[in-house]
Amino acid sequence: MSGRPRARRTPLPYGLVLPAAALLLLALGYPLGRQVVLSLQDFGLAQQFGQPPDWVGLDNYTQLVSDPYTWQVVLRTVVFCFVNAGLTFGIGLGIALLMTRMHGIVRVATQVGLLVAWAMPVVAALTVWQFLFDTEYGVVNWLLTRAGGDFDHHSWLLHPLSFYAVATLVVVWMSVPFVVFTLYAGLTQVPEDVLEAAEIDGAGAWQRFVHVVLPAVRPVLLVVGLLQVIWDLRVFTQIYTLQKAGGVTHDTNLLGTYIYALGIKGGHFGTAAAAAMFMLVLTVALTAPYIRMMLRQEED
Repeated sequence: MSGRPRARRTPLPYGLVLPAAALLLLALGYPLGRQVVLSLQDFGLAQQFGQPPDWVGLDNYTQLVSDPYTWQVVLRTVVFCFVNAGLTFGIGLGIALLMTRMHGIVRVATQVGLLVAWAMPVVAALTVWQFLFDTEYGVVNWLLTRAGGDFDHHSWLLHPLSFYAVATLVVVWMSVPFVVFTLYAGLTQVPEDVLEAAEIDGAGAWQRFVHVVLPAVRPVLLVVGLLQVIWDLRVFTQIYTLQKAGGVTHDTNLLGTYIYALGIKGGHFGTAAAAAMFMLVLTVALTAPYIRMMLRQEED
Protein backbone atom coordinates (compact mmCIF):
# COMPACT_ATOMS: atom_id res chain seq x y z
CA MET A 1 0.00 0.00 0.00
CA SER A 2 1.59 3.18 -1.17
CA GLY A 3 0.98 6.31 0.84
CA ARG A 4 0.50 9.79 -0.51
CA PRO A 5 3.85 11.32 -1.49
CA ARG A 6 5.01 13.88 0.99
CA ALA A 7 5.35 17.45 -0.10
CA ARG A 8 8.94 18.33 -0.72
CA ARG A 9 10.24 20.88 1.74
CA THR A 10 12.15 23.81 0.36
CA PRO A 11 14.22 26.37 2.25
CA LEU A 12 13.02 29.17 -0.05
CA PRO A 13 10.28 30.53 2.32
CA TYR A 14 12.76 30.66 5.20
CA GLY A 15 15.30 32.36 2.97
CA LEU A 16 12.77 35.02 2.00
CA VAL A 17 11.72 35.69 5.59
CA LEU A 18 15.22 35.60 7.10
CA PRO A 19 16.45 39.03 5.83
CA ALA A 20 13.35 40.82 7.08
CA ALA A 21 13.51 38.98 10.42
CA ALA A 22 17.20 39.84 10.78
CA LEU A 23 16.56 43.54 10.09
CA LEU A 24 13.66 43.57 12.53
CA LEU A 25 15.76 41.87 15.20
CA LEU A 26 18.59 44.33 14.64
CA ALA A 27 16.30 47.38 14.67
CA LEU A 28 14.40 46.33 17.81
CA GLY A 29 16.76 43.94 19.57
CA TYR A 30 19.86 46.13 19.79
CA PRO A 31 18.13 49.21 21.30
CA LEU A 32 16.27 47.00 23.76
CA GLY A 33 19.46 45.18 24.75
CA ARG A 34 21.32 48.46 25.10
CA GLN A 35 18.51 49.78 27.27
CA VAL A 36 18.70 46.76 29.56
CA VAL A 37 22.48 47.13 29.94
CA LEU A 38 22.15 50.87 30.60
CA SER A 39 19.52 50.25 33.29
CA LEU A 40 22.07 48.12 35.19
CA GLN A 41 24.73 50.82 35.17
CA ASP A 42 25.39 54.12 36.93
CA PHE A 43 25.41 56.21 33.77
CA GLY A 44 25.43 59.97 34.31
CA LEU A 45 26.91 63.11 32.85
CA ALA A 46 30.49 61.96 33.47
CA GLN A 47 29.93 58.93 31.25
CA GLN A 48 28.79 61.27 28.49
CA PHE A 49 32.37 62.56 28.37
CA GLY A 50 34.05 59.16 28.27
CA GLN A 51 34.28 57.98 31.87
CA PRO A 52 33.49 54.25 32.11
CA PRO A 53 30.12 53.54 33.78
CA ASP A 54 29.93 51.64 37.05
CA TRP A 55 27.96 48.39 37.12
CA VAL A 56 25.29 48.71 39.84
CA GLY A 57 23.07 45.73 39.04
CA LEU A 58 19.49 46.19 40.19
CA ASP A 59 20.19 49.31 42.26
CA ASN A 60 18.42 51.57 39.74
CA TYR A 61 15.32 49.38 39.87
CA THR A 62 15.44 49.25 43.66
CA GLN A 63 15.68 53.03 43.82
CA LEU A 64 12.65 53.41 41.57
CA VAL A 65 10.52 50.82 43.34
CA SER A 66 11.32 52.22 46.78
CA ASP A 67 10.44 55.79 45.75
CA PRO A 68 6.76 56.60 46.53
CA TYR A 69 6.75 59.25 43.80
CA THR A 70 7.37 56.57 41.17
CA TRP A 71 4.14 54.81 42.13
CA GLN A 72 2.27 58.11 42.07
CA VAL A 73 3.45 58.64 38.50
CA VAL A 74 2.52 55.06 37.55
CA LEU A 75 -0.98 55.47 38.99
CA ARG A 76 -1.46 58.76 37.15
CA THR A 77 -0.24 57.19 33.93
CA VAL A 78 -2.57 54.19 34.14
CA VAL A 79 -5.62 56.30 35.03
CA PHE A 80 -4.82 58.85 32.33
CA CYS A 81 -4.30 56.05 29.80
CA PHE A 82 -7.60 54.27 30.42
CA VAL A 83 -9.65 57.48 30.69
CA ASN A 84 -8.27 58.78 27.39
CA ALA A 85 -8.47 55.42 25.63
CA GLY A 86 -12.06 54.92 26.80
CA LEU A 87 -13.17 58.41 25.77
CA THR A 88 -11.38 58.19 22.43
CA PHE A 89 -12.83 54.77 21.68
CA GLY A 90 -16.37 55.73 22.71
CA ILE A 91 -16.43 59.03 20.82
CA GLY A 92 -14.77 57.50 17.78
CA LEU A 93 -17.24 54.61 17.65
CA GLY A 94 -20.16 57.01 18.01
CA ILE A 95 -18.97 59.23 15.16
CA ALA A 96 -18.23 56.18 12.98
CA LEU A 97 -21.78 54.91 13.53
CA LEU A 98 -23.18 58.34 12.69
CA MET A 99 -21.13 58.44 9.50
CA THR A 100 -22.84 55.26 8.29
CA ARG A 101 -26.14 57.19 8.49
CA MET A 102 -24.93 60.47 6.98
CA HIS A 103 -25.71 61.75 3.52
CA GLY A 104 -22.83 61.57 1.06
CA ILE A 105 -21.92 65.29 1.13
CA VAL A 106 -22.20 65.56 4.92
CA ARG A 107 -20.11 62.41 5.34
CA VAL A 108 -17.38 63.73 3.03
CA ALA A 109 -17.31 67.06 4.89
CA THR A 110 -17.02 65.21 8.21
CA GLN A 111 -14.20 63.06 6.87
CA VAL A 112 -12.33 66.12 5.57
CA GLY A 113 -12.66 67.86 8.96
CA LEU A 114 -11.39 64.78 10.78
CA LEU A 115 -8.53 64.37 8.33
CA VAL A 116 -7.44 67.99 8.79
CA ALA A 117 -7.48 67.58 12.60
CA TRP A 118 -5.52 64.34 12.30
CA ALA A 119 -2.95 65.75 9.87
CA MET A 120 -2.25 68.88 11.93
CA PRO A 121 1.26 68.78 13.44
CA VAL A 122 1.27 68.16 17.18
CA VAL A 123 3.17 71.33 18.08
CA ALA A 124 0.92 73.49 15.89
CA ALA A 125 -2.21 71.96 17.43
CA LEU A 126 -0.88 72.46 20.94
CA THR A 127 -0.11 76.11 20.16
CA VAL A 128 -3.77 76.64 19.27
CA TRP A 129 -4.96 74.85 22.42
CA GLN A 130 -2.59 76.91 24.58
CA PHE A 131 -4.08 80.08 23.11
CA LEU A 132 -7.62 78.83 23.79
CA PHE A 133 -6.82 78.19 27.47
CA ASP A 134 -4.42 81.10 27.98
CA THR A 135 -4.76 82.83 31.37
CA GLU A 136 -4.75 86.38 30.00
CA TYR A 137 -6.18 86.15 26.48
CA GLY A 138 -7.77 82.69 26.35
CA VAL A 139 -11.02 82.31 24.43
CA VAL A 140 -12.30 79.69 26.89
CA ASN A 141 -11.93 82.02 29.89
CA TRP A 142 -13.57 84.84 27.94
CA LEU A 143 -16.59 82.73 26.97
CA LEU A 144 -17.04 81.28 30.46
CA THR A 145 -16.76 84.75 32.04
CA ARG A 146 -19.36 86.12 29.62
CA ALA A 147 -21.61 83.20 30.56
CA GLY A 148 -21.54 84.33 34.20
CA GLY A 149 -18.68 82.24 35.58
CA ASP A 150 -15.73 83.49 37.59
CA PHE A 151 -12.99 82.55 35.13
CA ASP A 152 -11.22 85.89 34.68
CA HIS A 153 -7.46 85.17 34.60
CA HIS A 154 -8.16 81.55 35.54
CA SER A 155 -5.13 79.29 35.13
CA TRP A 156 -6.17 75.91 33.74
CA LEU A 157 -2.68 74.44 33.79
CA LEU A 158 -1.70 75.39 37.34
CA HIS A 159 -3.90 72.83 39.11
CA PRO A 160 -3.34 69.11 38.33
CA LEU A 161 -7.01 68.22 37.85
CA SER A 162 -7.72 70.98 35.34
CA PHE A 163 -4.31 70.34 33.74
CA TYR A 164 -5.27 66.73 33.04
CA ALA A 165 -8.69 67.86 31.82
CA VAL A 166 -7.03 70.07 29.20
CA ALA A 167 -4.52 67.33 28.36
CA THR A 168 -7.34 64.81 27.95
CA LEU A 169 -9.21 67.19 25.67
CA VAL A 170 -6.12 67.63 23.50
CA VAL A 171 -5.17 63.93 23.39
CA VAL A 172 -8.71 62.76 22.61
CA TRP A 173 -9.18 65.44 19.94
CA MET A 174 -5.98 64.34 18.21
CA SER A 175 -6.72 60.60 18.51
CA VAL A 176 -10.40 60.40 17.56
CA PRO A 177 -9.90 60.73 13.75
CA PHE A 178 -7.82 57.53 13.56
CA VAL A 179 -10.44 55.61 15.54
CA VAL A 180 -13.27 57.00 13.40
CA PHE A 181 -11.64 56.14 10.08
CA THR A 182 -10.64 52.65 11.21
CA LEU A 183 -13.99 51.74 12.75
CA TYR A 184 -15.94 53.27 9.87
CA ALA A 185 -13.98 51.10 7.44
CA GLY A 186 -14.88 48.08 9.54
CA LEU A 187 -18.56 49.05 9.80
CA THR A 188 -18.89 49.36 6.02
CA GLN A 189 -17.90 45.68 5.73
CA VAL A 190 -20.86 44.43 7.79
CA PRO A 191 -23.12 42.48 5.34
CA GLU A 192 -26.33 44.36 4.61
CA ASP A 193 -28.27 41.13 4.00
CA VAL A 194 -27.47 39.93 7.52
CA LEU A 195 -28.73 43.20 9.00
CA GLU A 196 -31.89 43.02 6.88
CA ALA A 197 -32.49 39.41 7.94
CA ALA A 198 -32.12 40.37 11.61
CA GLU A 199 -34.54 43.26 11.13
CA ILE A 200 -37.08 40.97 9.45
CA ASP A 201 -36.76 38.58 12.41
CA GLY A 202 -37.81 41.41 14.70
CA ALA A 203 -34.44 42.55 16.06
CA GLY A 204 -34.40 46.19 17.06
CA ALA A 205 -31.61 48.68 16.34
CA TRP A 206 -29.81 47.94 19.64
CA GLN A 207 -30.14 44.18 19.18
CA ARG A 208 -28.76 44.40 15.65
CA PHE A 209 -25.84 46.48 16.92
CA VAL A 210 -24.98 44.10 19.79
CA HIS A 211 -25.59 40.75 18.07
CA VAL A 212 -24.68 41.53 14.46
CA VAL A 213 -22.51 44.64 14.10
CA LEU A 214 -20.20 44.21 17.10
CA PRO A 215 -19.32 40.55 16.40
CA ALA A 216 -18.62 41.43 12.75
CA VAL A 217 -16.19 44.25 13.61
CA ARG A 218 -14.75 42.70 16.76
CA PRO A 219 -11.26 42.14 15.25
CA VAL A 220 -11.09 45.82 14.28
CA LEU A 221 -12.30 46.88 17.73
CA LEU A 222 -9.60 44.80 19.41
CA VAL A 223 -6.82 46.22 17.24
CA VAL A 224 -7.98 49.81 17.73
CA GLY A 225 -8.31 49.28 21.49
CA LEU A 226 -4.84 47.74 21.68
CA LEU A 227 -3.21 50.58 19.76
CA GLN A 228 -5.07 53.23 21.73
CA VAL A 229 -3.94 51.84 25.09
CA ILE A 230 -0.33 51.72 23.88
CA TRP A 231 -0.41 55.27 22.51
CA ASP A 232 -2.12 56.80 25.54
CA LEU A 233 0.25 54.99 27.88
CA ARG A 234 3.26 56.46 26.06
CA VAL A 235 1.92 59.99 25.63
CA PHE A 236 4.69 62.57 26.00
CA THR A 237 4.54 65.57 23.67
CA GLN A 238 1.17 66.87 24.83
CA ILE A 239 2.04 66.60 28.54
CA TYR A 240 5.52 68.06 28.12
CA THR A 241 4.30 71.03 26.07
CA LEU A 242 1.50 71.83 28.52
CA GLN A 243 3.99 71.61 31.40
CA LYS A 244 6.22 74.14 29.65
CA ALA A 245 3.17 76.37 29.15
CA GLY A 246 2.48 76.63 32.88
CA GLY A 247 1.87 73.21 34.42
CA VAL A 248 3.61 72.13 37.63
CA THR A 249 5.96 69.38 36.46
CA HIS A 250 6.18 67.49 39.75
CA ASP A 251 2.39 67.27 40.09
CA THR A 252 1.63 66.44 36.45
CA ASN A 253 4.39 64.03 35.40
CA LEU A 254 3.40 60.86 33.60
CA LEU A 255 5.87 58.06 32.89
CA GLY A 256 7.00 59.61 29.60
CA THR A 257 7.85 63.00 31.07
CA TYR A 258 9.21 61.37 34.24
CA ILE A 259 11.71 59.35 32.20
CA TYR A 260 12.65 62.51 30.31
CA ALA A 261 13.15 64.40 33.58
CA LEU A 262 15.35 61.63 35.00
CA GLY A 263 17.52 61.28 31.91
CA ILE A 264 17.75 64.46 29.85
CA LYS A 265 17.08 67.00 32.59
CA GLY A 266 18.55 65.17 35.59
CA GLY A 267 21.44 63.38 33.92
CA HIS A 268 20.58 60.03 35.55
CA PHE A 269 20.48 57.97 32.38
CA GLY A 270 20.77 54.62 34.15
CA THR A 271 17.75 55.34 36.33
CA ALA A 272 15.87 56.68 33.31
CA ALA A 273 16.64 53.46 31.42
CA ALA A 274 15.31 51.44 34.36
CA ALA A 275 12.14 53.54 34.35
CA ALA A 276 11.82 52.94 30.60
CA MET A 277 12.07 49.19 31.16
CA PHE A 278 9.46 49.49 33.88
CA MET A 279 7.24 51.28 31.37
CA LEU A 280 7.79 48.47 28.86
CA VAL A 281 6.72 45.86 31.40
CA LEU A 282 3.66 47.94 32.28
CA THR A 283 2.75 48.23 28.59
CA VAL A 284 3.00 44.47 28.12
CA ALA A 285 0.91 43.85 31.26
CA LEU A 286 -1.87 46.23 30.18
CA THR A 287 -2.00 45.03 26.57
CA ALA A 288 -1.78 41.29 27.35
CA PRO A 289 -5.59 40.90 27.72
CA TYR A 290 -6.11 42.48 24.29
CA ILE A 291 -3.53 40.19 22.73
CA ARG A 292 -5.15 37.12 24.31
CA MET A 293 -8.55 38.18 22.97
CA MET A 294 -7.06 38.71 19.51
CA LEU A 295 -5.48 35.26 19.56
CA ARG A 296 -8.73 33.72 20.75
CA GLN A 297 -10.53 35.53 17.94
CA GLU A 298 -8.08 34.07 15.41
CA GLU A 299 -8.68 30.56 16.77
CA ASP A 300 -12.45 30.99 16.55
